[in-house]
Amino acid sequence: MKPIADCRFYGILDTGYVAGDRMVAMAHSLIGGGIDILQLRAKKETPEAILSMARVISPICRKAGIAFILNDHPALVRESGADGAHVGQEDISVAEARRLAGPGALVGKSTHSLEQALATAAESPDYLGFGPLFATPTKPEYTPIGTAEIAEVHARVTLPIFCIGGIKESNLPEVIAAGARRVVIVSDLLRADDPVGKTAACRTLLGA
Repeated sequence: MKPIADCRFYGILDTGYVAGDRMVAMAHSLIGGGIDILQLRAKKETPEAILSMARVISPICRKAGIAFILNDHPALVRESGADGAHVGQEDISVAEARRLAGPGALVGKSTHSLEQALATAAESPDYLGFGPLFATPTKPEYTPIGTAEIAEVHARVTLPIFCIGGIKESNLPEVIAAGARRVVIVSDLLRADDPVGKTAACRTLLGA
């Protein structure tokens, strides 16, 4: 599996955009386009349904050599074959997520400001999410934080930081110019007519 420190492009299979019968095809598309990490985010699904989906996606990611992350359900990590879990800022601590996910599991955590990023870095997650940078239909309840703090958060936090929230091919150059080294892109990939091509185009902008 590619080390998190070497990963730059994070994709999310979000059931808000991708129906269950398209999950496998979309996973292959995102991987084929060049993502480094894949997360399953199924906010409205039961743990049983998430487990069922994860068991199908996990071996696809393993074969591709990329990390597979579950959103919000660290207790399902071992049973699903996932490599780790991602938790929200208002959810459980990183330590509790590690306990639930099991030895060796990856744990990422969302942050929504420089102050939160500094505080959360002290919990020693494997990586941070930082955003939402722009308005996004995925998280309409969050106020966009913009790009002004990207350079400073990278200067003050040594963990891998994945900028997230409303990022798309059209504004990716702006995000990179502001200092981002790693990004998460969701709807722009999942809604694309050609998700492989869209993912590859964004990968090209990010570089190797």
